[in-house]
Amino acid sequence: MSLELTGITLTYPDGDGRLTALDHLSLTVPRGGLTAVVGPSGSGKSSLLAVAATLVRPDSGTVVVDGTDTTGMGRGELAELRRRRIGIVFQQPNLLPSLTAVEQLQVMAHLVGRSPRRARTRALELLDAVGLADRADHRPHRLSGGQRQRVNIARALMNEPTVLLVDEPTSALDHHSGAAVVGLIAELARRNATATLLVTHDRSHLAVADRTVEVRDGRLRPSAAVS
Repeated sequence: MSLELTGITLTYPDGDGRLTALDHLSLTVPRGGLTAVVGPSGSGKSSLLAVAATLVRPDSGTVVVDGTDTTGMGRGELAELRRRRIGIVFQQPNLLPSLTAVEQLQVMAHLVGRSPRRARTRALELLDAVGLADRADHRPHRLSGGQRQRVNIARALMNEPTVLLVDEPTSALDHHSGAAVVGLIAELARRNATATLLVTHDRSHLAVADRTVEVRDGRLRPSAAVS
């Protein structure tokens, strides 16, 4: 298992009290599979993703990434863990406008000290894997929305993470492009043996997921899990 969340509780200040975003939630995401998380707005999906990414520390519970218990780790240690073991596909690609597609990926490799030559080879391989080999030297303004999202996915995989976290990848895409992107994420999860957690409000593309769970009021609904 590459991602294990156990007994996660997360609260936020709310006037004189606390608002519970996650309520003793437990979830295991196995390697090589795609687990989709659905739920209405305000259900706790985004909070779950933030905790899984170690961007937010829960009030209680444990987050284990590829066998490493993150409880008690400092900010620097968590940042290093994210750089090397966790890939994050944000809702908006936020590509740097001055960089080409291949350079967007090479920047990620630079952060972990990978040699420029190896980084470029890896970047080109990933762009080929997401169907953009012929767009490697294109800057974001020359890419469609679906192509920018594919670069976003490739960038998240650049440092060979064991865990991939994906936030609403189809929100800015039409139905056809959205289906292609979710299908690609599922394919790459299996090919790279990556534990992939995808958070979405869009249920129309979930047939490719290995499992779907629903979050409501900060809790998983066991009856919503499907194999």
